[in-house]
Amino acid sequence: MKHPLLIGIGGAHSGIGKTTIASAVIAHLTKHPIYPFSHPPRIGAIKYTKTAFYSSIVDDKTIIRQENKDTKKLLDAGSENVLWVQSPQNELNEILPLAVDRLSGLDCVIVEGNSAIEFLKPDVVIFLFDGSRGRIKPSAVKMLKMADIIVLRDEEQRPEVRAMSANKSARYCLAPDFSGNTADKKALKLLINLIEMTIKEKNIEELLRKKSGEGRLTCSEARKIAEELGVEYKEVGKTANKLKIKIKNCELGCF
Repeated sequence: MKHPLLIGIGGAHSGIGKTTIASAVIAHLTKHPIYPFSHPPRIGAIKYTKTAFYSSIVDDKTIIRQENKDTKKLLDAGSENVLWVQSPQNELNEILPLAVDRLSGLDCVIVEGNSAIEFLKPDVVIFLFDGSRGRIKPSAVKMLKMADIIVLRDEEQRPEVRAMSANKSARYCLAPDFSGNTADKKALKLLINLIEMTIKEKNIEELLRKKSGEGRLTCSEARKIAEELGVEYKEVGKTANKLKIKIKNCELGCF
């Protein structure tokens, strides 16, 4: 996977709560490291805003820290550095790589904004959906196809999302409302767990595809993958089954 780890957060509508979710994820990860980090990761954030004519990367703290700005919320949540990227969509190929490069010394970067996510193709894509707000914007339709995790405002909206050609392997959870009650703390924890599961699975898939020849892998090779990635043997076996990769000469029933 790329370094830093990229986590994209997009949504079906403006004002749906992308920054709130991003801030909650940042605050949690900076205190409670998840796989693949053995220590609290150093996190940065990119906030993308579409403009008509000009491109810029704003990192001036007097601007980033202005009250009621999303960038201030991302910084206050625990980001070491926050960049506000403003650009027409046709100039993203020039400005977004520069922004990511500025944050390349960090462990993880949260990317907020559908167009930025579409260009950067983060390691994990989180999509917020609320069907009660009406028809989703065109850029959001593409996000549904990319989304690894779909965060719903209402569980009853899941069939609606699936009918929109959402990623068939996407995982679902309910959006926390951050009112402080136990149920919503559990909802945030579930989202964090889904992020971790997605990272593990993609890392395993990458190595399995790389090291399996003709759809086969020896048990010894599979165990080495698990040990290299720091995951349990059964997780490699489960992912191999999903990819229809056969593990041969299995020892001790590990797979």
